Amino acid sequence: MHFEVDICVLHLISDLFSSTVTDLDRLSVVHIPDDREPDGKEILQSEKFQQDLFIMERVVVENIFQGKLAAYRQLTVIIGVPIYFTDPEAADDTEVIPNVTSPSLDRLWSFVCEVTKGHNVSSTSWNKKNPDLLAVGYGQFGYKEQKGGLACCWSLKNTTWPERIYHCESGVTALDFSASSPNLLAVGMYNGTVAIYNVQNKENVPVLDSSDNPNKHTCPVWQVKWIEQDSSLGEDKGEILVSICADGRITRWHIRKGLDCSDRLKKSTGEKEKKEAFISRQAPGMCFDFPPMDSNIYLAGTEEGLIHKCSCSYNEQFLDTYRAHKGPVYKLAWSPFCADVFLSCSADWCIHLWRQDILTPVLTFSATTNAVHDIMWSPTSPLVFGAVNENRVEIWDLSVSTLDPIIVSSANPGVKLTTLLFARNTDCVLIGDSDGQVSVYTLRNVSCGEASQVNALYELIEATLASQL
Repeated sequence: MHFEVDICVLHLISDLFSSTVTDLDRLSVVHIPDDREPDGKEILQSEKFQQDLFIMERVVVENIFQGKLAAYRQLTVIIGVPIYFTDPEAADDTEVIPNVTSPSLDRLWSFVCEVTKGHNVSSTSWNKKNPDLLAVGYGQFGYKEQKGGLACCWSLKNTTWPERIYHCESGVTALDFSASSPNLLAVGMYNGTVAIYNVQNKENVPVLDSSDNPNKHTCPVWQVKWIEQDSSLGEDKGEILVSICADGRITRWHIRKGLDCSDRLKKSTGEKEKKEAFISRQAPGMCFDFPPMDSNIYLAGTEEGLIHKCSCSYNEQFLDTYRAHKGPVYKLAWSPFCADVFLSCSADWCIHLWRQDILTPVLTFSATTNAVHDIMWSPTSPLVFGAVNENRVEIWDLSVSTLDPIIVSSANPGVKLTTLLFARNTDCVLIGDSDGQVSVYTLRNVSCGEASQVNALYELIEATLASQL
């Protein structure tokens, strides 16, 4: 957002407002002698002025979006009363929340600006400590479409402009915030680079990256994730960074004097001598996930459609292989409520629900004839998950139906949907698209999480398995 008003007026507003801000560390001020007129350029470039303008912009934006932010935070709103503007520039163009009882997605706003417009949203991640801070990666998925990438940090306190903008030489394909050091943002890129940014710094350069590492990735990094390491594995307990790449490697990154790495994913060929073989001799890696309560086991999805169950303790072979998908596996998601249940989605149009002790899917969901790019379990309800393909977003509630989603919302013409992320501490979902927008929707009339729903999911699985006998 840009303000075009008289510079003296801005200076007066800045001084007046800064006197009311007592909880911020004051930054340096450009002192202007009293014997000459203030120079507008000096005022604009002063750090104090920039900080105060930054705060004023937040105040203005939060005032404009007050109704939307209230709806996002699930504060009480009056049905049928205009509460927010569709366009912040048009105060007479208002929306109302309709009084409906069926499940629905109601759009609140989109995180987008002139810098991100037209860039494909490739990945999203909430900050583990600050639930109002969202990281978004921008980068094309196709080889011929490559151009420079972006990683932006958006705040709910200013939905119109990012707090941080990092320009990357290659498209950003994955990112994730650290839990133990929430100021660290890991970024994976199309050219194989893994970089770590300190979001407390304003510099555009990463504090660490793998570009000089002789063991760096050589192909697109499709996922990065910070994992809390279990001390029982014989290594120092603490958080590590894990990446999976199209070069067939799942790699652990160690932050010591630099960014060092070691490969974890190997398998037994089944021969007596158990020769080691990297997964890259089978197929490129696409995605992985660790169970919420066990950092010793993980799943890895490949371009050939296989899902490998692996152990960090026995890294020379797979524990199991799940075979059902007929195309690349784009995403894996362990249930946050049921330790032995996970979802997978693929280019073969299908979503599979698995129980880890059974090598065939328990349930298969296929409501369209499009590749499913992203899936995620609801953080509040064991029976609810969301999925996106190029044309639409789907919300499934297994307590209602295992055949059709309860909510379907189509993409705008000419726009492809790419990512899905449930919000924390509120019933909202964020959808990224190929035009650089991350749209925020509130979920209405979807079942809330209850302890009994965990048992209901297990009962559904058992009933399905019994019917297959």
